[in-house]
Formats: sequence, structure tokens, C-alpha cells
Amino acid sequence: MSTQPPGRRTVLCGAALTGAAGLGLTGLTACSVRPDDKRGPAVPTAPADLGAADAVPVGGARLYRDEKLVVSQPAGGEFRAFSAVCTHAGCVLSSVEELEALCTCHGSRFDTASGEVLAGPANEPLPEVPVRVEGGRLVAGPGD
Repeated sequence: MSTQPPGRRTVLCGAALTGAAGLGLTGLTACSVRPDDKRGPAVPTAPADLGAADAVPVGGARLYRDEKLVVSQPAGGEFRAFSAVCTHAGCVLSSVEELEALCTCHGSRFDTASGEVLAGPANEPLPEVPVRVEGGRLVAGPGD
């Protein structure tokens, strides 16, 4: 039987829980996966109508928190969409400025034109979501 050393996350969460227990604190949820988590999938499973395409500025992005999506328009007519669920701990991104999205849960930042991580603790890019313009409206998610 082979044993593997614990991963970095396990060690850090264990240390945090030990310190918290010493202070009488409980419930560090960022270090756990709850079986009752009802957040749903990080990407849409059905087409989502996001509204007018011109609501996303050229050279900028817009956060659609309710749909858990972020859409950018790096160049005129070129739209890119990504899940707005942070790949670190599953929080929904909190804001966008130009082509950068922020997760205020732990400070991760993402490039909304590529989905790439600009600053951690996240180390995985945002999943890309198909997006298209239909009749002047943005539609994200799988096609019909």
C-alpha cells in the first residue's frame, strides 16, 4: 500500500482549522467543499440571453452576476465569454474594470479577454463559454 503526502491545500486548511479551533472559531468554508453546495454549474447548460450586445463596451467587459458570466469585447464585434465563478474557491466575481475581473473573496484577478489568471490565489483560468450575437443580442452558452 502506497501513501502520498498530503497536498498543499490539505496542509494549509488543516493549519487554519487548528488555529481557528484554538481561538474557538469554527466554519472556515473556503477550505471545504460542502455536500449541500447549491451553486450549480460554473457554465450555462442552456442558452442565456444577456441582452443588447452594445451593453459590452469595446475594449472592456461586463459582469452578468445573475448568470455567472463575464463577457468582454476586446475589439469591435469580437466577443468572448467566460464563467464568472472564480476557480479558486467558487465565489462569483465581484467587478470588472476595462478587461480585468476581480474576485473579492480572496483577491484573484482575471483577464476577461482570455480568462487567464492575472493574480492568485486562483491558478486555473476561467472556463470559456460560447457566445454569439443574434439580432443585436448576446446569447451565451450552448447553441440550439
